[in-house]
Amino acid sequence: MPTVQADRLTRIGAALLKAAGASDEEANAVAVGCVNANLAGHDSHGIIAIPTYIDRIKAGHIVPGAKLTIVQESPTTTVIDGNWGFGFHINAKAMAMTIEKAKTANVAACTVFRQSHVGRLAAYPLMAMREGMIGIATADSGRSPKIVAPFGGREARLGTNPISIAVPSDLKAPFYLDMATSAVAAGKIALAVSRGEDIPTGWIVDSEGRHTTDPTQYRKGGALLPLGGSEGYKGSGLAAMIEVLCGLLTGLGFGVEPTGRHNDGCFMAVFKVAAFRPLQDFKKEVGEFARYLKATPPSEGSTGVFYPGEVEYIREQQRKAAGIEIEDATWDKLRALAGDYKLAAELDLA
Repeated sequence: MPTVQADRLTRIGAALLKAAGASDEEANAVAVGCVNANLAGHDSHGIIAIPTYIDRIKAGHIVPGAKLTIVQESPTTTVIDGNWGFGFHINAKAMAMTIEKAKTANVAACTVFRQSHVGRLAAYPLMAMREGMIGIATADSGRSPKIVAPFGGREARLGTNPISIAVPSDLKAPFYLDMATSAVAAGKIALAVSRGEDIPTGWIVDSEGRHTTDPTQYRKGGALLPLGGSEGYKGSGLAAMIEVLCGLLTGLGFGVEPTGRHNDGCFMAVFKVAAFRPLQDFKKEVGEFARYLKATPPSEGSTGVFYPGEVEYIREQQRKAAGIEIEDATWDKLRALAGDYKLAAELDLA
């Protein structure tokens, strides 16, 4: 697998997206979002997604240049139609609006619908965290094809329905949660297929509802399992609630509509910490809480406790220095696209 520095990978991703019709602003937003996911170790949401986004542009499922529309709003709420624009771009603007409202009103929330894949969900709560606020984001894929079986079932009826929460602190590594409510993100199955690797038991079932470690069974009628293993009703229940916030509250609905168009619905909320207690006191105590967790003696076989977001930060520092490993299958797709767009020489992908 080639190892590529983050800035070069960003340049490649942005150039390919621009060649496919994205504006400079859109292409940079998507490429930076993807590479930031790679840096944090979430390769399933990284540069591997760029060829898929380009396929969706060609199919008319993503509309480059689309402007968001505010359907309705109040001093604390906003309902946003993304008009099939790039999720990275639309959702960041939606979060920025919500942060601005919370600066005045102390709390604010928004819903966003009709936008493409929003990428790594943590990107949006982290925007609020940097402004001294607690940010929450949840997402689902509207009525695009479902990939997660509800607990006890073998047929997909849910999305991976992630949730992310970011909290201000005085820590060097941000304190935040970013997780799917499925056992694993769908992109990790694609990653395992690209790398020719088996997956752990408990990630998917095949078309007959049998547990399997073969990632190729997922695309042969299989389904992801909900988070929680034998207690998967917890992940399944959480996914159902996120579906309500992001599918029903946005008006996208549930189930699957025939076109298969990916349609991320998002619910996001922001809370200004200073409306509840002094920000610096809160940030200090969150840091103390994280260090309290880390001081726990390790269990057998453990290297110790990490607080939420710490592992991603460590990985980011490592990958910024050493570069990002890209699986051959993804690198070959990027090279092929560069050839198609006559950019192979310019991007050194010949």
